[in-house]
Amino acid sequence: MENRSKKLPDQLAAVLERGLLALQMEPRESLLESAVHYIHLMDRWNRKVNLTAVRNPQDMVTRHLLDSLIVAPYVTQTRVLDIGSGAGLPGIPLAMMNPNQEWHLIDSSGKRVGFMREAVRQLKLKNVRVTKTRVEEFDPGSSFPAAIARAFASLREIADNASRLLCPAGFLWAMKGHYPHEELAELPAGFQLVEVHSLEVPGLLEDRHLVQLLYNPET
Repeated sequence: MENRSKKLPDQLAAVLERGLLALQMEPRESLLESAVHYIHLMDRWNRKVNLTAVRNPQDMVTRHLLDSLIVAPYVTQTRVLDIGSGAGLPGIPLAMMNPNQEWHLIDSSGKRVGFMREAVRQLKLKNVRVTKTRVEEFDPGSSFPAAIARAFASLREIADNASRLLCPAGFLWAMKGHYPHEELAELPAGFQLVEVHSLEVPGLLEDRHLVQLLYNPET
């Protein structure tokens, strides 16, 4: 077990580096180091707290890190709300990728929020704020130009919750598996479909789509 544990960080960094190169992203040493630290912290907490159903650290790199980082070229706004962030996904990986973005992570679970705060502390992420709250009760003080949700709820529920938190002409991003045909047909008033981006996560043979919605309360 000792030899395996010593090799594990290099294995995880190698998987992440290959994935980033496949996505045409720069595998900065600082990003690789922080990301591996994050995965090990998640693995340790996951043994006591149900953060994620993914148990293998190498699978966490693919299913959590790369699955989050793949949306970085699209979500470029300087201030972003991550709704129902859970274990900090996708907010923490994206904050590591781009320190110039300000990320606000919210979740209603005290245990998950405790993990996120510890991850932010250990990773020294100055651009991340974590709040324990239900999205319906969240009061940020000012609206966001963008919000994102990963595996949180239906598009309609996400949009309903995000509407009071978004600026006019703000973007709502929803990370989905299969193309959400039925959900797109039930969007609430005020939201307009911009595009559904088809994504290919390196090492993951599953459908991934990023839904881009524009919020216009006048419509």
